[in-house]
Amino acid sequence: MKILFLGDVVGISGCSMILKNLLSQIESKKIDFVIVNGENAAAAGVGITEEICKDFFNCGVDVITTGNHVWDQKEIMPYIEKENRLLRPKNLFEPSPGKGFGIFTSKKGIKVGVLNLMGNVFMKKCEDAFQTAEKFIQKYKLKKDYDFLVVDFHGEITSEKSAMGHFFDGKSTLVVGTHTHIPTNDARVLKNGTAYQTDAGMCGDYDSVIGMNKENSINRFLKKKSTKHFPATGGATLCGVIVDCNIETGLAINIENFTYGGELKNSH
Repeated sequence: MKILFLGDVVGISGCSMILKNLLSQIESKKIDFVIVNGENAAAAGVGITEEICKDFFNCGVDVITTGNHVWDQKEIMPYIEKENRLLRPKNLFEPSPGKGFGIFTSKKGIKVGVLNLMGNVFMKKCEDAFQTAEKFIQKYKLKKDYDFLVVDFHGEITSEKSAMGHFFDGKSTLVVGTHTHIPTNDARVLKNGTAYQTDAGMCGDYDSVIGMNKENSINRFLKKKSTKHFPATGGATLCGVIVDCNIETGLAINIENFTYGGELKNSH
């Protein structure tokens, strides 16, 4: 069983790269289940729309996770209520539209749990991520409620993400960080069998400042005349991880970086 997780999709560039290449990558890498963080996929680089969700599902995505920008496109609120494959962080203050966790069945009939959490440090205010995770672990069990569990931890700082990885070690198949848009070089299987990477990176134009136009971003830092942030529009790189999973234990056999196309050096 192979699971592909792709980091934050940014703007038209990232969306186009997924729509043009995901199906062929699923086939060539023999991927069984695909999760994509889509919270920056809208044309403005923040939020996601119903149309984009449907496009992603049609090109092989099984589940879409999000983060702090989940509500930036207001049209998504009614859609997330009826589309279980689109998740928002589970620890958002309640009541919030949609769900932060779901159990999904792969094309081969395997149950995959997907949990979406958001960090507490330097992020929008939400319920305590670790308390939410602790309650979740008390309620749900690997190989009892699902065959595999993937945790998308949408957070700003590496220490918080690292702690969450160890917290779930042995209790989930994969813990992967999103939000910072820069892929980290620490993909590994933790001591108790959980695959981990601090940040999956983004699916977007890396000739940019985390997916946004670089000249405009620099001007903002220099406090010069600039406009509202807008995405870079060059060729995108798809970034994420591929996890080879053990069906008997629900844990990871191996994790590897996935990088395809665009500015970054391709690893495959």
